Amino acid sequence: MFIPLHDGVPLRFMRAPYVTYALVAICIALYLLVTLRQNAEGQIATAAGFGLIPSVFFGAAQLPAELLQAPPWVTLFSNILLHVGFAHLAGNMLFLWVFGDNVEDAMGHGRFVLFFVLCGLGGSLAHALMNPASDQPLVGASGAISGVIASYLMLYPRVRIWGLAFNWIPLHITALYAIAGWILFQLVQAMIDPQGHVGWWAHLGGLGTGAALTPLFIHRGVTLFGRVARG
Repeated sequence: MFIPLHDGVPLRFMRAPYVTYALVAICIALYLLVTLRQNAEGQIATAAGFGLIPSVFFGAAQLPAELLQAPPWVTLFSNILLHVGFAHLAGNMLFLWVFGDNVEDAMGHGRFVLFFVLCGLGGSLAHALMNPASDQPLVGASGAISGVIASYLMLYPRVRIWGLAFNWIPLHITALYAIAGWILFQLVQAMIDPQGHVGWWAHLGGLGTGAALTPLFIHRGVTLFGRVARG
């Protein structure tokens, strides 16, 4: 619905968003490692073994013993860094690249790492709880990045963002309208397609986690919606 390209917000507290760079690099490296070393069947097996499968997580189903797999609780986290398909990876990394640097700047490197992981965990749990019988593996950083998007909206609602609407129409639009439209789209899709091929509830879980944690993670004096969040 909307693809961000550039926001132009300068960093205030750090020279470079090293964690954002590292997360992008890790996701790309893992994607290349899986796609270049495995055929389609192997890629599916990796997604099944390290993605979050709700029915396996809750003990209602089991994966074949011969399949390389992480313990069910580990998949709450391991799924965050895996992606299936170039478009899936590219879309997530673009959102993280545009919004992650300023959120990391507002929090600091260490807190941003923890924030990202917790938002991913929130997305994973929301997906599992809303689809407990699903046998489909959840993979992708969308839940964690949704938390970053929520934080960015709280930090910079009036910033104007360059982006593409419907993947091809150039827009220069206020973050409030662009992200609010994106959030509304997630809500509608979660209602009409709760068990589809996209983890809509993971997105919403990450959004809610990010919104709840942002006031606790930002530097003192950083403002939210124009107000000082921490004195």
